[in-house]
Amino acid sequence: MTFITIAVFVILLILGIPISLVLGITTVIYFLINGQALLLESTPLRMFSGLENFGLLAIPLFMLMGEIMNEGGITTRLVNFAKLILGHFRGGLAYVTVVANMFLASILGSANAQAAMMSKVMVPQMEKEGYKREFAGAITLASSIIAPIIPPSMIFIIYGTLSSTSIGAMFMAGILPGILYGGAFMGMIAYMGYKHNFPKSKRSSFKEIFQGILKTLPALLIPLIVVVGILRGIFTATESAAVACFLAIIIGLFVYRELDIKKFPKMLVNTVTNTATVTFLIIMANIFGWMIAFEQIPQLMADLILSFTESPWVFLLLVNVLLIVVGMLIDGIAALVILVPVLMPLVHALQIDPVHFGVIICINLTLGLLTPPVGTGLFIVSSMADIKFERLVKAVFPFIIVSVIVLFIITYIPDLVLVIPRFLGF
Repeated sequence: MTFITIAVFVILLILGIPISLVLGITTVIYFLINGQALLLESTPLRMFSGLENFGLLAIPLFMLMGEIMNEGGITTRLVNFAKLILGHFRGGLAYVTVVANMFLASILGSANAQAAMMSKVMVPQMEKEGYKREFAGAITLASSIIAPIIPPSMIFIIYGTLSSTSIGAMFMAGILPGILYGGAFMGMIAYMGYKHNFPKSKRSSFKEIFQGILKTLPALLIPLIVVVGILRGIFTATESAAVACFLAIIIGLFVYRELDIKKFPKMLVNTVTNTATVTFLIIMANIFGWMIAFEQIPQLMADLILSFTESPWVFLLLVNVLLIVVGMLIDGIAALVILVPVLMPLVHALQIDPVHFGVIICINLTLGLLTPPVGTGLFIVSSMADIKFERLVKAVFPFIIVSVIVLFIITYIPDLVLVIPRFLGF
Protein backbone atom coordinates (compact mmCIF):
# COMPACT_ATOMS: atom_id res chain seq x y z
CA MET A 1 0.00 0.00 0.00
CA THR A 2 1.60 3.26 -1.13
CA PHE A 3 2.12 6.34 1.00
CA ILE A 4 -0.34 8.26 -1.19
CA THR A 5 -3.07 5.67 -0.54
CA ILE A 6 -2.54 5.85 3.22
CA ALA A 7 -2.54 9.66 3.07
CA VAL A 8 -5.83 9.68 1.13
CA PHE A 9 -7.39 7.32 3.68
CA VAL A 10 -6.34 9.49 6.64
CA ILE A 11 -7.32 12.81 4.99
CA LEU A 12 -10.78 11.52 4.07
CA LEU A 13 -11.32 10.34 7.65
CA ILE A 14 -10.23 13.72 9.04
CA LEU A 15 -12.63 15.49 6.64
CA GLY A 16 -15.50 13.50 8.11
CA ILE A 17 -16.38 11.60 4.92
CA PRO A 18 -18.62 8.57 5.69
CA ILE A 19 -16.44 5.54 6.35
CA SER A 20 -18.06 3.50 3.57
CA LEU A 21 -17.07 6.12 0.98
CA VAL A 22 -13.59 6.42 2.52
CA LEU A 23 -13.03 2.69 2.00
CA GLY A 24 -14.32 2.71 -1.58
CA ILE A 25 -12.47 5.86 -2.70
CA THR A 26 -9.21 4.68 -1.12
CA THR A 27 -9.43 1.33 -2.91
CA VAL A 28 -10.12 2.89 -6.32
CA ILE A 29 -7.24 5.37 -5.90
CA TYR A 30 -4.90 2.52 -4.90
CA PHE A 31 -5.77 0.56 -8.05
CA LEU A 32 -5.32 3.65 -10.26
CA ILE A 33 -1.97 4.66 -8.72
CA ASN A 34 -0.56 1.14 -8.96
CA GLY A 35 -1.75 0.55 -12.51
CA GLN A 36 -4.05 -2.32 -11.56
CA ALA A 37 -6.66 -1.64 -14.25
CA LEU A 38 -7.63 -5.32 -14.41
CA LEU A 39 -8.48 -5.34 -10.70
CA LEU A 40 -10.46 -2.13 -11.13
CA GLU A 41 -12.51 -3.77 -13.88
CA SER A 42 -13.26 -6.67 -11.53
CA THR A 43 -14.27 -4.41 -8.64
CA PRO A 44 -18.05 -4.37 -9.40
CA LEU A 45 -18.09 -8.17 -9.42
CA ARG A 46 -16.17 -8.22 -6.15
CA MET A 47 -18.64 -5.77 -4.62
CA PHE A 48 -21.58 -7.97 -5.58
CA SER A 49 -19.93 -11.19 -4.41
CA GLY A 50 -19.39 -9.63 -0.98
CA LEU A 51 -23.13 -9.87 -0.38
CA GLU A 52 -23.58 -13.46 -1.55
CA ASN A 53 -24.01 -14.85 1.93
CA PHE A 54 -27.19 -16.35 3.33
CA GLY A 55 -26.38 -15.13 6.84
CA LEU A 56 -26.68 -11.47 5.81
CA LEU A 57 -30.42 -11.95 5.20
CA ALA A 58 -30.93 -11.82 8.96
CA ILE A 59 -29.87 -8.16 9.14
CA PRO A 60 -32.93 -6.54 7.45
CA LEU A 61 -35.24 -9.00 9.17
CA PHE A 62 -33.96 -8.17 12.66
CA MET A 63 -34.15 -4.46 11.81
CA LEU A 64 -37.76 -4.92 10.71
CA MET A 65 -38.48 -6.80 13.92
CA GLY A 66 -37.22 -3.82 15.93
CA GLU A 67 -39.53 -1.48 14.00
CA ILE A 68 -42.51 -3.78 14.58
CA MET A 69 -41.68 -4.16 18.25
CA ASN A 70 -41.57 -0.41 18.81
CA GLU A 71 -44.85 0.22 17.01
CA GLY A 72 -46.59 -2.82 18.53
CA GLY A 73 -46.24 -1.84 22.20
CA ILE A 74 -43.70 -4.54 23.06
CA THR A 75 -40.97 -2.09 24.07
CA THR A 76 -43.23 -0.20 26.47
CA ARG A 77 -44.33 -3.37 28.24
CA LEU A 78 -40.77 -4.58 28.71
CA VAL A 79 -39.75 -1.27 30.29
CA ASN A 80 -42.84 -1.18 32.52
CA PHE A 81 -42.21 -4.74 33.70
CA ALA A 82 -38.60 -3.91 34.62
CA LYS A 83 -39.88 -0.90 36.58
CA LEU A 84 -42.35 -3.07 38.54
CA ILE A 85 -39.55 -5.42 39.60
CA LEU A 86 -36.75 -2.94 40.36
CA GLY A 87 -38.30 0.50 40.77
CA HIS A 88 -38.41 0.36 44.59
CA PHE A 89 -34.61 0.00 44.99
CA ARG A 90 -32.43 3.08 45.50
CA GLY A 91 -31.51 4.08 41.99
CA GLY A 92 -34.39 1.91 40.79
CA LEU A 93 -34.92 3.65 37.44
CA ALA A 94 -31.22 3.24 36.63
CA TYR A 95 -31.56 -0.52 37.29
CA VAL A 96 -34.70 -0.50 35.16
CA THR A 97 -32.73 1.05 32.30
CA VAL A 98 -30.14 -1.75 32.43
CA VAL A 99 -32.68 -4.57 32.73
CA ALA A 100 -34.92 -3.09 30.03
CA ASN A 101 -31.89 -2.89 27.73
CA MET A 102 -31.16 -6.56 28.45
CA PHE A 103 -34.75 -7.48 27.56
CA LEU A 104 -34.60 -5.41 24.39
CA ALA A 105 -31.17 -6.79 23.50
CA SER A 106 -32.79 -10.20 23.12
CA ILE A 107 -34.99 -8.71 20.40
CA LEU A 108 -33.29 -5.71 18.75
CA GLY A 109 -29.60 -6.64 18.48
CA SER A 110 -28.51 -3.11 17.52
CA ALA A 111 -26.81 -0.82 20.06
CA ASN A 112 -27.41 2.38 18.09
CA ALA A 113 -31.12 1.66 17.61
CA GLN A 114 -31.47 0.76 21.27
CA ALA A 115 -29.60 3.84 22.47
CA ALA A 116 -31.81 6.11 20.34
CA MET A 117 -35.05 4.48 21.48
CA MET A 118 -34.18 4.26 25.19
CA SER A 119 -32.91 7.85 25.25
CA LYS A 120 -36.39 9.04 24.31
CA VAL A 121 -38.08 6.69 26.77
CA MET A 122 -35.88 6.68 29.91
CA VAL A 123 -33.88 9.91 30.09
CA PRO A 124 -36.87 12.29 30.52
CA GLN A 125 -38.44 9.90 33.01
CA MET A 126 -35.24 9.61 35.08
CA GLU A 127 -34.74 13.39 35.10
CA LYS A 128 -38.35 13.85 36.24
CA GLU A 129 -37.68 11.60 39.25
CA GLY A 130 -34.56 13.48 40.34
CA TYR A 131 -31.62 12.01 38.39
CA LYS A 132 -29.15 14.27 36.61
CA ARG A 133 -29.79 14.28 32.88
CA GLU A 134 -26.17 13.47 32.00
CA PHE A 135 -26.18 10.43 34.33
CA ALA A 136 -29.46 9.25 32.81
CA GLY A 137 -27.94 9.57 29.34
CA ALA A 138 -24.74 7.82 30.43
CA ILE A 139 -26.45 4.73 31.89
CA THR A 140 -28.79 4.57 28.90
CA LEU A 141 -25.85 4.66 26.49
CA ALA A 142 -23.65 2.28 28.48
CA SER A 143 -26.34 -0.37 28.90
CA SER A 144 -27.21 -0.17 25.19
CA ILE A 145 -23.93 -1.93 24.36
CA ILE A 146 -25.53 -5.10 25.75
CA ALA A 147 -27.68 -5.18 22.60
CA PRO A 148 -24.96 -6.59 20.30
CA ILE A 149 -23.95 -9.19 22.92
CA ILE A 150 -27.17 -10.94 23.97
CA PRO A 151 -28.64 -12.87 21.02
CA PRO A 152 -29.81 -12.17 18.41
CA SER A 153 -26.97 -9.87 17.40
CA MET A 154 -26.35 -8.18 14.06
CA ILE A 155 -22.62 -7.80 14.70
CA PHE A 156 -22.36 -11.53 15.55
CA ILE A 157 -24.06 -12.32 12.22
CA ILE A 158 -21.53 -10.20 10.35
CA TYR A 159 -18.58 -11.74 12.23
CA GLY A 160 -19.89 -15.27 11.63
CA THR A 161 -20.28 -14.50 7.93
CA LEU A 162 -16.78 -13.04 7.59
CA SER A 163 -15.00 -15.74 9.60
CA SER A 164 -17.07 -18.80 8.58
CA THR A 165 -17.98 -19.29 12.25
CA SER A 166 -21.33 -20.76 13.32
CA ILE A 167 -23.78 -17.90 13.90
CA GLY A 168 -25.78 -20.14 16.23
CA ALA A 169 -22.65 -20.74 18.34
CA MET A 170 -21.98 -16.99 18.43
CA PHE A 171 -25.53 -16.33 19.60
CA MET A 172 -25.20 -18.81 22.46
CA ALA A 173 -21.72 -17.51 23.35
CA GLY A 174 -23.10 -14.02 23.96
CA ILE A 175 -25.56 -14.98 26.70
CA LEU A 176 -23.23 -15.11 29.73
CA PRO A 177 -21.11 -12.07 28.70
CA GLY A 178 -24.32 -10.07 28.23
CA ILE A 179 -25.53 -11.01 31.71
CA LEU A 180 -22.07 -10.23 33.13
CA TYR A 181 -22.17 -6.73 31.61
CA GLY A 182 -25.66 -6.16 33.00
CA GLY A 183 -24.50 -7.24 36.47
CA ALA A 184 -21.39 -5.05 36.30
CA PHE A 185 -23.41 -1.96 35.38
CA MET A 186 -25.84 -2.69 38.22
CA GLY A 187 -22.89 -2.91 40.60
CA MET A 188 -21.73 0.52 39.48
CA ILE A 189 -25.25 1.90 39.94
CA ALA A 190 -25.42 0.44 43.47
CA TYR A 191 -22.15 2.17 44.37
CA MET A 192 -23.18 5.49 42.83
CA GLY A 193 -26.67 5.23 44.35
CA TYR A 194 -25.19 4.83 47.83
CA LYS A 195 -22.71 7.68 47.23
CA HIS A 196 -25.18 10.17 45.69
CA ASN A 197 -28.38 9.05 47.46
CA PHE A 198 -30.34 8.19 44.32
CA PRO A 199 -34.17 8.31 44.54
CA LYS A 200 -36.43 5.27 44.77
CA SER A 201 -40.12 4.69 44.10
CA LYS A 202 -42.91 2.81 45.89
CA ARG A 203 -42.67 -0.99 46.04
CA SER A 204 -45.09 -2.73 43.68
CA SER A 205 -47.65 -5.11 45.13
CA PHE A 206 -47.63 -8.82 44.32
CA LYS A 207 -50.80 -8.33 42.30
CA GLU A 208 -49.19 -5.58 40.18
CA ILE A 209 -46.10 -7.74 39.58
CA PHE A 210 -48.23 -10.74 38.59
CA GLN A 211 -50.29 -8.62 36.19
CA GLY A 212 -47.05 -7.19 34.77
CA ILE A 213 -45.73 -10.71 34.13
CA LEU A 214 -48.93 -11.64 32.27
CA LYS A 215 -48.71 -8.50 30.12
CA THR A 216 -45.01 -8.99 29.35
CA LEU A 217 -45.05 -12.75 28.77
CA PRO A 218 -46.03 -12.56 25.07
CA ALA A 219 -43.11 -10.17 24.41
CA LEU A 220 -40.67 -12.49 26.21
CA LEU A 221 -41.88 -15.43 24.11
CA ILE A 222 -40.13 -13.95 21.04
CA PRO A 223 -36.49 -14.48 22.16
CA LEU A 224 -37.46 -17.73 23.93
CA ILE A 225 -38.96 -19.26 20.77
CA VAL A 226 -36.03 -18.02 18.67
CA VAL A 227 -33.39 -19.56 20.96
CA VAL A 228 -35.27 -22.84 21.44
CA GLY A 229 -35.92 -23.09 17.70
CA ILE A 230 -32.22 -22.68 16.89
CA LEU A 231 -31.15 -25.20 19.54
CA ARG A 232 -33.75 -27.79 18.45
CA GLY A 233 -32.75 -27.44 14.81
CA ILE A 234 -36.22 -26.25 13.78
CA PHE A 235 -34.70 -23.28 11.94
CA THR A 236 -31.28 -21.73 11.43
CA ALA A 237 -30.03 -18.56 13.11
CA THR A 238 -30.75 -16.67 9.89
CA GLU A 239 -34.25 -18.10 9.53
CA SER A 240 -34.93 -17.22 13.16
CA ALA A 241 -35.05 -13.55 12.14
CA ALA A 242 -38.04 -14.24 9.89
CA VAL A 243 -39.72 -16.24 12.67
CA ALA A 244 -39.14 -13.36 15.12
CA CYS A 245 -40.70 -10.86 12.69
CA PHE A 246 -43.75 -13.08 12.29
CA LEU A 247 -44.14 -13.44 16.07
CA ALA A 248 -43.74 -9.67 16.61
CA ILE A 249 -46.49 -9.00 14.02
CA ILE A 250 -48.87 -11.54 15.61
CA ILE A 251 -48.28 -10.17 19.12
CA GLY A 252 -48.52 -6.53 18.03
CA LEU A 253 -51.72 -7.08 16.01
CA PHE A 254 -53.70 -9.63 18.00
CA VAL A 255 -52.30 -9.65 21.57
CA TYR A 256 -51.44 -6.02 22.37
CA ARG A 257 -53.51 -4.64 19.45
CA GLU A 258 -51.30 -1.55 19.11
CA LEU A 259 -49.71 -2.34 15.74
CA ASP A 260 -51.28 -0.24 13.02
CA ILE A 261 -51.29 -1.75 9.51
CA LYS A 262 -51.13 1.76 8.06
CA LYS A 263 -47.65 2.21 9.58
CA PHE A 264 -46.15 -0.79 7.76
CA PRO A 265 -44.99 1.25 4.72
CA LYS A 266 -43.07 3.61 7.02
CA MET A 267 -41.55 0.68 8.94
CA LEU A 268 -40.49 -0.99 5.69
CA VAL A 269 -38.92 2.25 4.41
CA ASN A 270 -36.96 2.63 7.67
CA THR A 271 -35.82 -0.99 7.42
CA VAL A 272 -34.70 -0.59 3.80
CA THR A 273 -32.84 2.65 4.60
CA ASN A 274 -30.99 1.19 7.58
CA THR A 275 -30.24 -2.06 5.72
CA ALA A 276 -28.89 -0.16 2.72
CA THR A 277 -26.51 1.77 4.99
CA VAL A 278 -25.10 -1.41 6.53
CA THR A 279 -25.03 -3.26 3.21
CA PHE A 280 -23.18 -0.46 1.42
CA LEU A 281 -20.63 -0.44 4.23
CA ILE A 282 -20.10 -4.20 3.88
CA ILE A 283 -19.66 -3.84 0.10
CA MET A 284 -17.07 -1.09 0.41
CA ALA A 285 -15.23 -2.85 3.23
CA ASN A 286 -15.14 -6.02 1.12
CA ILE A 287 -13.25 -4.37 -1.73
CA PHE A 288 -11.01 -2.59 0.80
CA GLY A 289 -10.25 -5.98 2.34
CA TRP A 290 -9.50 -7.25 -1.18
CA MET A 291 -6.91 -4.49 -1.56
CA ILE A 292 -5.40 -5.37 1.83
CA ALA A 293 -5.19 -9.04 0.82
CA PHE A 294 -3.55 -8.05 -2.49
CA GLU A 295 -0.88 -6.19 -0.52
CA GLN A 296 -0.44 -9.30 1.71
CA ILE A 297 -0.98 -7.19 4.81
CA PRO A 298 -2.53 -10.10 6.79
CA GLN A 299 0.59 -12.20 6.26
CA LEU A 300 2.89 -9.28 7.10
CA MET A 301 0.95 -8.51 10.27
CA ALA A 302 0.98 -12.18 11.25
CA ASP A 303 4.75 -12.36 10.84
CA LEU A 304 5.19 -9.11 12.80
CA ILE A 305 3.06 -10.20 15.76
CA LEU A 306 4.52 -13.71 15.83
CA SER A 307 7.99 -12.17 15.90
CA PHE A 308 7.00 -10.49 19.19
CA THR A 309 5.16 -13.40 20.78
CA GLU A 310 3.69 -16.82 20.14
CA SER A 311 1.59 -16.69 23.29
CA PRO A 312 -2.18 -16.55 22.68
CA TRP A 313 -2.63 -14.55 25.90
CA VAL A 314 -0.16 -11.83 24.88
CA PHE A 315 -1.70 -11.78 21.40
CA LEU A 316 -5.17 -11.22 22.88
CA LEU A 317 -3.79 -8.39 25.03
CA LEU A 318 -2.24 -6.71 21.97
CA VAL A 319 -5.44 -7.21 19.96
CA ASN A 320 -7.59 -5.72 22.73
CA VAL A 321 -5.39 -2.62 22.94
CA LEU A 322 -5.45 -2.31 19.13
CA LEU A 323 -9.23 -2.71 18.95
CA ILE A 324 -9.88 -0.20 21.73
CA VAL A 325 -7.89 2.40 19.77
CA VAL A 326 -9.52 1.44 16.46
CA GLY A 327 -12.98 1.58 18.07
CA MET A 328 -12.32 5.19 19.06
CA LEU A 329 -11.73 6.16 15.44
CA ILE A 330 -13.80 3.89 13.17
CA ASP A 331 -17.38 2.61 13.27
CA GLY A 332 -17.56 -0.87 14.82
CA ILE A 333 -19.06 -2.71 11.85
CA ALA A 334 -16.60 -1.10 9.44
CA ALA A 335 -13.67 -2.02 11.70
CA LEU A 336 -15.01 -5.56 12.02
CA VAL A 337 -15.25 -6.05 8.27
CA ILE A 338 -11.74 -4.64 7.78
CA LEU A 339 -9.97 -6.43 10.64
CA VAL A 340 -11.51 -9.92 10.69
CA PRO A 341 -9.81 -11.05 7.43
CA VAL A 342 -6.53 -9.63 8.77
CA LEU A 343 -6.68 -11.23 12.21
CA MET A 344 -8.30 -14.62 11.52
CA PRO A 345 -5.10 -16.24 10.13
CA LEU A 346 -3.40 -15.36 13.44
CA VAL A 347 -6.34 -16.69 15.44
CA HIS A 348 -6.06 -20.06 13.68
CA ALA A 349 -2.26 -20.10 13.90
CA LEU A 350 -2.36 -19.56 17.67
CA GLN A 351 -5.21 -22.08 18.08
CA ILE A 352 -7.58 -19.55 19.65
CA ASP A 353 -11.23 -20.59 19.53
CA PRO A 354 -12.89 -18.45 16.80
CA VAL A 355 -16.12 -18.21 18.81
CA HIS A 356 -14.24 -16.85 21.85
CA PHE A 357 -12.29 -14.46 19.66
CA GLY A 358 -15.49 -13.37 17.91
CA VAL A 359 -17.11 -12.37 21.20
CA ILE A 360 -13.95 -10.48 22.21
CA ILE A 361 -13.67 -8.51 18.98
CA CYS A 362 -17.39 -7.76 18.77
CA ILE A 363 -17.60 -6.52 22.37
CA ASN A 364 -14.41 -4.51 22.00
CA LEU A 365 -15.54 -2.71 18.87
CA THR A 366 -18.98 -2.12 20.40
CA LEU A 367 -17.25 -0.21 23.22
CA GLY A 368 -16.31 2.29 20.53
CA LEU A 369 -19.90 3.57 20.78
CA LEU A 370 -18.98 4.98 24.20
CA THR A 371 -15.59 6.50 23.38
CA PRO A 372 -14.80 9.84 21.73
CA PRO A 373 -14.02 11.19 19.21
CA VAL A 374 -16.09 8.97 16.85
CA GLY A 375 -18.39 7.21 19.33
CA THR A 376 -21.69 7.20 17.43
CA GLY A 377 -23.60 6.26 20.58
CA LEU A 378 -22.37 9.46 22.24
CA PHE A 379 -23.70 11.60 19.39
CA ILE A 380 -27.03 9.72 19.28
CA VAL A 381 -27.74 10.07 23.01
CA SER A 382 -26.41 13.63 23.11
CA SER A 383 -28.80 14.59 20.33
CA MET A 384 -31.83 12.56 21.43
CA ALA A 385 -31.60 13.53 25.11
CA ASP A 386 -30.36 17.11 24.56
CA ILE A 387 -27.18 16.65 26.64
CA LYS A 388 -23.95 18.53 25.96
CA PHE A 389 -21.44 16.16 24.39
CA GLU A 390 -18.65 17.00 26.88
CA ARG A 391 -20.90 16.41 29.91
CA LEU A 392 -22.09 13.09 28.51
CA VAL A 393 -18.50 11.93 27.91
CA LYS A 394 -17.59 12.76 31.50
CA ALA A 395 -20.67 10.97 32.88
CA VAL A 396 -20.12 7.81 30.83
CA PHE A 397 -16.42 7.48 31.76
CA PRO A 398 -16.99 5.26 34.88
CA PHE A 399 -19.04 2.86 32.75
CA ILE A 400 -16.25 2.74 30.16
CA ILE A 401 -13.82 1.65 32.90
CA VAL A 402 -16.25 -1.06 34.06
CA SER A 403 -16.76 -2.20 30.45
CA VAL A 404 -13.02 -2.58 29.82
CA ILE A 405 -12.57 -4.56 33.06
CA VAL A 406 -15.37 -6.96 32.05
CA LEU A 407 -13.84 -7.23 28.57
CA PHE A 408 -10.54 -8.46 30.02
CA ILE A 409 -12.35 -10.90 32.33
CA ILE A 410 -14.08 -12.37 29.29
CA THR A 411 -10.80 -12.39 27.36
CA TYR A 412 -8.86 -14.40 29.95
CA ILE A 413 -11.65 -16.67 31.22
CA PRO A 414 -12.77 -18.30 27.95
CA ASP A 415 -15.27 -20.60 29.70
CA LEU A 416 -17.51 -17.59 30.35
CA VAL A 417 -17.97 -17.46 26.58
CA LEU A 418 -17.67 -21.11 25.55
CA VAL A 419 -19.48 -23.05 28.29
CA ILE A 420 -22.97 -22.66 26.80
CA PRO A 421 -22.01 -23.34 23.13
CA ARG A 422 -20.02 -26.44 24.20
CA PHE A 423 -22.85 -27.70 26.42
CA LEU A 424 -25.29 -27.33 23.52
CA GLY A 425 -22.99 -29.15 21.12
CA PHE A 426 -21.77 -26.29 18.90
